[in-house]
Amino acid sequence: MSKILMVATAADSLTLADGSEHATGFWAEELVVAHRELTAAGHDVVIATPGGKRAPVDPGSLTAANVGSEEVVAELSSYLDEIAAELKAPLSLGEVTAADYASVVLPGGHGPMADLAFDAALGAILAEADDAGTVIAPFCHGPAGLLSAVRPDGSFVFAGRKLTVFTDEEELSGGLGENTPWFVAAKLRERGAVTEAGAAWTSYVVRDGNLISGQNPQSSAAVAAAVLEAVQG
Repeated sequence: MSKILMVATAADSLTLADGSEHATGFWAEELVVAHRELTAAGHDVVIATPGGKRAPVDPGSLTAANVGSEEVVAELSSYLDEIAAELKAPLSLGEVTAADYASVVLPGGHGPMADLAFDAALGAILAEADDAGTVIAPFCHGPAGLLSAVRPDGSFVFAGRKLTVFTDEEELSGGLGENTPWFVAAKLRERGAVTEAGAAWTSYVVRDGNLISGQNPQSSAAVAAAVLEAVQG
């Protein structure tokens, strides 16, 4: 089976528009669902972060109010406990060789807005992976990481590519609202990406060649399924 690189944020705080700090990290449902489905299919999932720093979970993603019930919170927490060692001591993005992996998966949470969007090592990985036709799969706020992929001439690697991402509407209605420091979907459009969207808070996946993207947490399972189909097919 294949090795799959899962790129997680190492940021546990995001500075909001009003200058206050917001506790963040990866969104539990997104990382858990993708990791669990890819691993269950027999693939070796390797977690990597900027500098090999601990990958923190967004505390808001482990509340019944945000995930539906205490039972879901317990399920997610249990799985995170199972992979705690991987989250505590992940691989450093600077040590990654893109050619070693069949896919690069980027779950969200607001954390990627604080680090992955500006990480040069991630940008190099994504550029190399895209040039090789490797499956790249960001979802929810994970596509913020795509912004790091800039060519030496300043051009954006994913300009002109179709993708989906946590929408401005979703950010305003159920995300950080007006206090968000910047909108990921809007920023991707500014850089030349072609964003598409389904109904808010419903599963929606877009595939453009080797680029597979999901709109929100509800898209986690569908993204994992699309990655499995692409890698195995």
